[in-house]
Amino acid sequence: MQLKITGRKHWLWRAVDQNGIVLDILVQERRNQEAAETFLRRLVEGSGYRPRVVITDKLASYPTAVRRVLAGVEHRRHKRLNNRAETSHRPTRRRERALQRFKSPAHAHRFLSPFGPISNHFRFRPRRHLLPAAQYRQTMQTRFAAWREVTGLHAAA
Repeated sequence: MQLKITGRKHWLWRAVDQNGIVLDILVQERRNQEAAETFLRRLVEGSGYRPRVVITDKLASYPTAVRRVLAGVEHRRHKRLNNRAETSHRPTRRRERALQRFKSPAHAHRFLSPFGPISNHFRFRPRRHLLPAAQYRQTMQTRFAAWREVTGLHAAA
């Protein structure tokens, strides 16, 4: 995803798992093989496991970077295979507009690093039309209780 920060192009590298959960992000000015290798190394070290399959867009620097960092991992490049990653950009675009652009790469990274896990917690809401109202309320109360526990907030009276 491309971000324009102070009139210059920056690239938001984002790794998303098979369920659409954001694993890691990185904001860089470059979008070449070296940048791809940096992001892949950071992702593998941070997650602690190697993926079985990597799906990317058709950027020409990906195949070599995947071969160097993740040797033996299947690499798929296709127009529509990475739709999970592409749709995960939508909330970022929405927040970017609300903030009236990011002011620096560090500002973008500081904002987007916690934004991914927080939105992962609340984004995958149960489909309200498929559940009875009582069950939906119970599910959402459980998620908000977990959120209050993590953040240290007390329940509203």
